[in-house]
Amino acid sequence: MDLNKKVAVVTGGASGLGRAATQELVNRGANVVIVDMNAEAGAAAVDELGAANARFIALDVSSGPDVEAAFEKILADLGRVDICVNCAGIGIAAKTIDREGNPHSLDLYRKVIEVNLIGTFNISRCAAAAMARNEPDEKTERGVIINTASIAAFDGQMGQVAYSATKGGIVGMTLPMARDLAGSGIRVNTIAPGVMATPLLLSAPQQVQDGIVSGIPFPKRLGEPSEFGQLVVHMVENSYLNGETVRLDGAVRMQPR
Repeated sequence: MDLNKKVAVVTGGASGLGRAATQELVNRGANVVIVDMNAEAGAAAVDELGAANARFIALDVSSGPDVEAAFEKILADLGRVDICVNCAGIGIAAKTIDREGNPHSLDLYRKVIEVNLIGTFNISRCAAAAMARNEPDEKTERGVIINTASIAAFDGQMGQVAYSATKGGIVGMTLPMARDLAGSGIRVNTIAPGVMATPLLLSAPQQVQDGIVSGIPFPKRLGEPSEFGQLVVHMVENSYLNGETVRLDGAVRMQPR
């Protein structure tokens, strides 16, 4: 799909990997709708990208009615949705039982599921409905959905039982969603990033960062958010890539802790 003048919705697009994706999409000529809970960061992203290229919507991705209303507004304002990139997510550190033998908080587990897994599906279903209205392009495409999992979907560490479950769920729904939407000319792919140089990780002590990097085979460094954005662009532009989850991790395989 040619990105020029296309409309892309990016959740979690005000910071981290989502912000890197918005930058790469705008660089290729797309108009981006940033969906995020952080209004201050969203406004700053729009200022940096330019009001002609980006707009911001504050939105809880796990709310069905709110997401449906947001897509109705996007269609009313911009007329179409061509690309959807789901980066919104949260993480916690908690074991199934703690050191005192207390069980994992069910409310906390449920919250991670609601934001990461239900939120991704909620946005995807509404994006797909919007894309299905498009006229197919010269390659018979109407839209592209890109979801964000994690290597934790495959190599979940201790304390990641909730987070890993959500990311495994995103991987698991990639192929069936691609099959569901094939008749509508909509592709679905997932990126499973490794250890990326996001602001959160870069705020960790240097010895912690060095310890993480020591386990990465090659390149022996943290992944750059721009590399995530570049893969998003490639997945949009490569029309034969569908139903696939791609690890972006420098060949790392995480240890139990």
